[in-house]
Amino acid sequence: MPKHSDGSGGGLDGVFHALSDPTRRQVVERLAQGPATTSDLARPFDMALPSFAQHLHVLERAGLVTSEKTGRVRTYRLVPQPLDHLDTWLAAQRTRWTRRLDQLDALLYDLKEQQQ
Repeated sequence: MPKHSDGSGGGLDGVFHALSDPTRRQVVERLAQGPATTSDLARPFDMALPSFAQHLHVLERAGLVTSEKTGRVRTYRLVPQPLDHLDTWLAAQRTRWTRRLDQLDALLYDLKEQQQ
């Protein structure tokens, strides 16, 4: 089962926190296409580079991206494993709720049959 945390770093809480922001979700979507520099990632957003860098830091602390610095250029890459953990957690929730809704459906069907 995936590790949980306080939201400040890795684990499911950190991933949920990182993905709770639309800017960070867009960065993850962009990095799914391949590595990119800080400047390339920041270009579509109307914010100062230091503010944008904070978003990258949150993604990195959550384990969703890694970065490598060559000279003055920092390049980011997506790390898909935390998304796999998120998918596993979501699948378990989906299974649990599907089972509960199936039980409710059966109960309502039985009640309807008893009334007829």
